[in-house]
Amino acid sequence: MSQRVWLITGASAGFGRSLANAALAAGDTVVAAVRRPESVKDLAEAAAGRITVVELDVTDNARIDSAIAEVLDQHDRIDVLVNNAGKGLIGAAEDIPDEELRALMDLHLFGPAAITRAVLPRMRAQGSGAIVQLSSQAGRYSFPGISAYSATKFALEGWSEALSLEVAKFGIHVLIVEPGPFRTSFNEPNVIEFTEPSEPYREGVGAVQTALANANGVQAGDPDRAAAAIITALEAENPPLRLALGNEAADSLAESYDKAKAELAAWDAVARGADYPA
Repeated sequence: MSQRVWLITGASAGFGRSLANAALAAGDTVVAAVRRPESVKDLAEAAAGRITVVELDVTDNARIDSAIAEVLDQHDRIDVLVNNAGKGLIGAAEDIPDEELRALMDLHLFGPAAITRAVLPRMRAQGSGAIVQLSSQAGRYSFPGISAYSATKFALEGWSEALSLEVAKFGIHVLIVEPGPFRTSFNEPNVIEFTEPSEPYREGVGAVQTALANANGVQAGDPDRAAAAIITALEAENPPLRLALGNEAADSLAESYDKAKAELAAWDAVARGADYPA
């Protein structure tokens, strides 16, 4: 997998920027797909000739096909697609209006799905490729205040799991990344959005919002180490479908799986009693 071409959405900050830096350090070529090209001007100048900047809002479906065509015209291949662009939306399920939920679904599911569909024909022709879907620990379990965010990440993970089984025969691997808290821009006020909780949810959801706001800049996760972990997973002989990142994600996901297995076992007789008698 030497001299790969990476297409990274949301490459201006966070995991996207760390992955771009790691790919460049490895001698690969990076296509940074960003809404504001000036946000990666420093990367473009530092790695002149090995980074291409493409202006792309992942929710602009009319632009996606032409953007991918531009990349392929210039580089002829895409070896790693990283669907990274995203944001947080925190509020009670009852308080978040449809338009905000739909907009987040566009960003976290429909945009990545459209970009993936646009890239797949070339990857199939190559007989190789990797698709990295930036999900979250909240893509496998949820808690108060993150119903909208979890809904979009659960959807992305379900779509991606089926995709992985469909494209494996073409030499294409899908990697779903499930980070916990990392020291990225995710918790910054201009990135994360808080919907004011109505009175019934003020205490529980409000506490979650306060905790997330206070976590900005002190998260335990190192995005550069996360990038290295993602590359390690991609280059493994048997890469995983899912990769948890950070101690919190590893612990929380393990606890969630244990609870789910215990619940399944507790209701096993009821579940099995729903079939027609043998």
